Amino acid sequence: MDKDVCQTTCVNQQKVERALQLLPEQEILLGATEIFKMLADPNRLRLLHALSQEELCVCDLAALVDVTDSAVSHQLRLLRTARLVKSRREGKMVYYQLDDEHVESLLQEGLRHAEEG
Repeated sequence: MDKDVCQTTCVNQQKVERALQLLPEQEILLGATEIFKMLADPNRLRLLHALSQEELCVCDLAALVDVTDSAVSHQLRLLRTARLVKSRREGKMVYYQLDDEHVESLLQEGLRHAEEG
């Protein structure tokens, strides 16, 4: 017998309707799905964690994860599109930082949850 499945079918319609009313709109759910997809890669998590400590340039980040500048740039482009990081140019250098405090909170909560698991 599967411990994750009810042994009988008994739907509590009030709870189902309440849960449906509280569900975010589909567009918001899709946006959150994209964010979690970005967090599903260990190298991207390493980049985000490093950026939660301080602003870094592409070269610094490439050295951190031991991949090419172009590979890091590709990952940063994905993270920027997902609004997880933002960049600024200073001369020939491009510096990255987390987009806002929500990203840092999300990252820290995920890591804390993994540590406790």
